[in-house]
Amino acid sequence: MKHVHPRPVHRSRALPGPPRALGEAAWHLPGFALPWVEGLYPELLAVRAQAPLRQLSTPGGGRMSVGTTSCGALGWVSDARGYRYTPYDPENGQPWPAMPALFAELAREAASAAGFEGFAPDACLINHYRPGAGMGLHQDRDERDLRAPIVSVSLGIAAVFLRGGHQRSDKPQRIALAHGDVVVWGGVDRLRFHGVLPLAPATHPRLGARRINLTFRQARA
Repeated sequence: MKHVHPRPVHRSRALPGPPRALGEAAWHLPGFALPWVEGLYPELLAVRAQAPLRQLSTPGGGRMSVGTTSCGALGWVSDARGYRYTPYDPENGQPWPAMPALFAELAREAASAAGFEGFAPDACLINHYRPGAGMGLHQDRDERDLRAPIVSVSLGIAAVFLRGGHQRSDKPQRIALAHGDVVVWGGVDRLRFHGVLPLAPATHPRLGARRINLTFRQARA
């Protein structure tokens, strides 16, 4: 998947700021998702009704601080057996909810704006953070096709995204993310460690005391 310089969003709306390069193939797109957000809310509720949030266990026996669900052809799960993608929700044995067309449109447009044409997400991991919840440094490496980028959409209260190096011990860069911000990374930056600092107490006027993160992946080759 060839990477080129970012281009403007198709939807006509003034955004909070220009794209910000985080690396050779990583971009922060401030407010990029804002033209989509009103349409995202009912779709999120529909996905949650079919596949409710759950706190996944880690292979080491711990429990994640975020509530998680998925939509798309594949969903991401974690338990004592490890991290993996599955076409079925292990909670009910049913296929994951289909990825809403609006989700896929936003993911494609964001990837394209960051220079990654042809992104075709087949999985969307949905994480719900409450104040105090965070995500430790990790790599997204369970996908079969590591040529495709990761597209991460932030909704709700602010968060601090940690963008590390290719070793867990590398000191991470801190990036403040607001409602509607998108981060896209791929290419040479695809396997960088990343995470989220524990959220500070806050309230969003529409979503309350929570942050919702949509992470789009192309899990199958």
